[in-house]
Amino acid sequence: MDYVSALVPPVVMAAFFIGLVRTIIKSQGGPNKAKEDAAVDAAIARAEAQQQSGTPDAHTV
Repeated sequence: MDYVSALVPPVVMAAFFIGLVRTIIKSQGGPNKAKEDAAVDAAIARAEAQQQSGTPDAHTV
């Protein structure tokens, strides 16, 4: 029975990891893709505008 207790944690972790990857893949795209892309583009634009204007970011103090 030691082999069963030795195999259970890796099998459980593998099953969890497979489920996580499937969830990530299924959530890509879909109706919210444009909204997510727009939010990322806006954040990048804000960061670039701050960098060009020379104002220090709160994280670089």
